[in-house]
Amino acid sequence: MCGRYASFREDQALADEFAIATVADEVRLLGPSWNVAPTDGVRMVVERADKETGEITRQLRVARWGLVPSWAKDPSVGNRMINARVETLAEKSSFARPFAARRALLPADGYFEWKKPAADAPVKRKQPFYLHPADGDVLALAGLYEFWKDPSKADDDPDRWLVSATVITRPALPELEHIHDRQPLMLRREDWDAWLDPAVDAEHARPLLTAEPPLIEATPVSTRVNTVANNSPANVEREDEPVSDPR
Repeated sequence: MCGRYASFREDQALADEFAIATVADEVRLLGPSWNVAPTDGVRMVVERADKETGEITRQLRVARWGLVPSWAKDPSVGNRMINARVETLAEKSSFARPFAARRALLPADGYFEWKKPAADAPVKRKQPFYLHPADGDVLALAGLYEFWKDPSKADDDPDRWLVSATVITRPALPELEHIHDRQPLMLRREDWDAWLDPAVDAEHARPLLTAEPPLIEATPVSTRVNTVANNSPANVEREDEPVSDPR
């Protein structure tokens, strides 16, 4: 699974990288994060119709991490839907509809995974790794997003709609499976347009689920990242002998 990642590039840098036309006001309130966790607000790139002109534009918006299906009774369902497996996208109603029409890219600088200790290891503690592009480029995590209307709020309440998102995962590549057996689906720059285009249906988007990912480097880091409250650049610094969890 992908349960933590880092996204600390400036909004303008992302706007330039992804050729974004509109940056939503709420994006600027997020700030950088070196420990993005489920239910956090996350930045996502989407292509949607402009409210004023109706023209399809590329936008940088905010969503809650953990997809809440439109039919859900309450948003807590999203806590169990932070990831969507490529193997079952077409089978699960929660993901099939957004895969056909509401695909997104979640910009990241890297993501975290925890490697289980060997059976004969003297210290029985998982080793966290920060996995990031070897060339320092931005990561584009393939995701889906959905809209959920809060039935307890009036139609004119600006908070009546919740936008949520999930990260798609795939089996890990051989060079990374010693850390974890899953990894997020990461798309290269040449695949961004087709993934985001709402005119591309599920059938034509499906080949992207097996697209070649960028070259990823695995860096051992401190166990401070285990605690969500620890959110600083120290989380992504190399540490071959991690310190104990600060409590």
